[in-house]
Amino acid sequence: MPQDDAAPSDHYFTAQPASAEDLRTIRVRLAGQEIEADVAAGVFSPGGVDKGTTILLGEVPAPPSSGDLLDLGCGWGPIALTLALRSPEATVWAVDVNERALDLTRRTAERLGLDNVRAVTPDDVPEDVRFAAVWSNPAIRIGKEALHEMLRRWLTRLAPGADAWLVVSKQLGADSLAGWISSDLGLPTNREATSKGFRILRATRPA
Repeated sequence: MPQDDAAPSDHYFTAQPASAEDLRTIRVRLAGQEIEADVAAGVFSPGGVDKGTTILLGEVPAPPSSGDLLDLGCGWGPIALTLALRSPEATVWAVDVNERALDLTRRTAERLGLDNVRAVTPDDVPEDVRFAAVWSNPAIRIGKEALHEMLRRWLTRLAPGADAWLVVSKQLGADSLAGWISSDLGLPTNREATSKGFRILRATRPA
């Protein structure tokens, strides 16, 4: 997974980042349109949409038009905002442990009039919610044990027949992760695309 200027511990683990906020607004292209998004230090990729996320957004088919959609590890929100723009009738859960990231996602969603975005911490997602799709650029650098725990918690909440789409660097274990999801979580996982050193993995919960 690409790195930004913040230390990984700051944006991956910290509910309240210690770094100065340095809030600013950038222009990015999401879901085929130019938008203004709020970014800040202490959040992953504050300079814009990172390479892995760009590949994910360019390679994955259109999300379901309705139901509950999950952006796991939302950062400042490029995936969640794309899902909300493309599927206005769906409920988009933008989940992160970083309160600054959640605030940025909320601010941009409000600016865009996207009232279908729910930017929340993991424990604020109701336990009975089952996801029609999961899209994620997962935080590989948190370590294998923490990554597996995170994916076990969320991918097992896919609705029957639903897909999780993950972008993972080949150098950081995309192929071994695909094998683990298939064998340990019982979700058949395929490599759907390869681009610029990244794999797009598709994990499907059997119908």
